[in-house]
Amino acid sequence: MKNNIFKASLVSIYPHYVNKAERRGGTQKDVDDLICWLTGFIKSELDMHLAKGTDLETFFSAAPKLNPNRVNIKGKICGVIIEEIKDPIMKEIRYLDKIIDQVSIKRSASKIIEVFSR
Repeated sequence: MKNNIFKASLVSIYPHYVNKAERRGGTQKDVDDLICWLTGFIKSELDMHLAKGTDLETFFSAAPKLNPNRVNIKGKICGVIIEEIKDPIMKEIRYLDKIIDQVSIKRSASKIIEVFSR
């Protein structure tokens, strides 16, 4: 059985990512840049998925080029070790959660991308 988060719309979760980033000194642009870095979508495509209410499973399945450096995103998120996640869509969701958490600890998107691109 699939996890309910897979059918959650990106637009329902996106404001939480932005709020989390902004509360800690980040910006909406940081969130957008990180989502685009992770998925290969350009900003206009991200905006289209937000407007359409695309669910997370479809969003990640449609990603034009998942960043190969995303495997450098490691550690725990929501009490789960990312490296141990078996389901590919859940892993992508947790990668996104983890990099948004990095914004929330006062790192800019460009710094986060630099760190995970090594």
